Amino acid sequence: MTRTRKAVVVATALLAGAVPLVFGGAPALAATAPVAAAPAAAEVGTVVQDGGRLTVPSGTEGPVTLRFTAKPTAGTTGPLTARVELPVTGWPGGGMTDHRLAAMIDSTCSVAGGAFAPCEWDGTSLDEDETGPARVVLDLPVAQAAASIAYAVTLDLPEGLEWIGALDAPVTLKDAAGATVAAGTVGVDVVKGSAYRPYLFGRDRDGVLWTYKGTGDATRPLERKVRVGGGWQQYTAVVPLDETGSNGRGDVVARDRDGVLWFYEGVPNDPATPFKPRVRVGGGWNKYTALVGRDGGLVARDTGGVLWNYVRDAERPAGFDVLFEPRVAVGGGWNAYDALTSLGGGALARDKAGVLWKYERDDYDGSAPARPYEARTKVGGGWQVYTALAGTGDLQGGHPDVVARDAGGQLWLYAGTYRNGSLQPASSRTLVGGGWNAYNLIF
Repeated sequence: MTRTRKAVVVATALLAGAVPLVFGGAPALAATAPVAAAPAAAEVGTVVQDGGRLTVPSGTEGPVTLRFTAKPTAGTTGPLTARVELPVTGWPGGGMTDHRLAAMIDSTCSVAGGAFAPCEWDGTSLDEDETGPARVVLDLPVAQAAASIAYAVTLDLPEGLEWIGALDAPVTLKDAAGATVAAGTVGVDVVKGSAYRPYLFGRDRDGVLWTYKGTGDATRPLERKVRVGGGWQQYTAVVPLDETGSNGRGDVVARDRDGVLWFYEGVPNDPATPFKPRVRVGGGWNKYTALVGRDGGLVARDTGGVLWNYVRDAERPAGFDVLFEPRVAVGGGWNAYDALTSLGGGALARDKAGVLWKYERDDYDGSAPARPYEARTKVGGGWQVYTALAGTGDLQGGHPDVVARDAGGQLWLYAGTYRNGSLQPASSRTLVGGGWNAYNLIF
């Protein structure tokens, strides 16, 4: 055998591990066998939203449908469970929790082209094995494994949930053993429903009432005014019992010069005729120096500074003895304030030094009428420059707002914002426009 061929044979044998290496008469370490690579982790299937991000109105437009398609890992068998999570942040306070929010979302679900059936969202904050921030979740009906599974979920949200905003919602599919076989996200953008817009009213010196409808646009918060009609100069106070707006929910009461209180029920979608004909509530209301709406009811301050709570009797809509339940004393000291208005179910109060205070709503279930508000929190000073203050609905696309008129007749908008769990006016203001000294009442 030639030297060259022998070298090739030896090298081949060494590579095969058949011959030990020998240097200087001693065996060297043999070449180690190749280490087998770790098996690759099983790929997880995909979840893809159909049609791109979904806009979900918070209001009366009715449900919209979220659709997505899951493609589980190849070879997946058996029944599969699926969950959609809403990673909500920026909770507004005021008693809002994951479980309360879940109860406010109406949904039906369809899997693999089947019929829609009711399905319920739930919160996670009470689950013993849950850690981390609270979530709102929807467990979808069980599906049998397939190469592709179509899901559809209808979403119907009430008014007032636009604070949820834009979400990238995780979707996860798991097999019977709990292993994830598909995952992805779907885009959901919760916005204020266009069917509902709040109203702001102004009464001019001739007694004519005008309606300004909110736009939901912070750069132009009010539409052009619409004439309601005359005769409103007979009233010494006109007070919304709740946020007035195009949904017709916001009723008002008006007190005439004789102290008789009148009830105006709201009418939906008619700025020129926002109320039904008035109904007499009863007399004796001149003993009050301030009236403020609260969740459909009324709080009233008497001449001695005592605040009284009139809870709305929801069973019967009209008549002095039935519009409100018997009044309940809240407490004294309310003569410290020279301006009172409602905001988001709570109240704003300006003291005589110009400091504004917020009373957050309490007694959500009506079981403690003597405690309609939580302890006050300070908003800030300098509010004595305004000749009129009014809490409104959401004029600019966020939370309920506050408008304030200065001595020159300019109207300013303070967007509602949550600080320390309380709905308050923002620290900065936006000019709405001038000429508002034409009105002797703004509400």
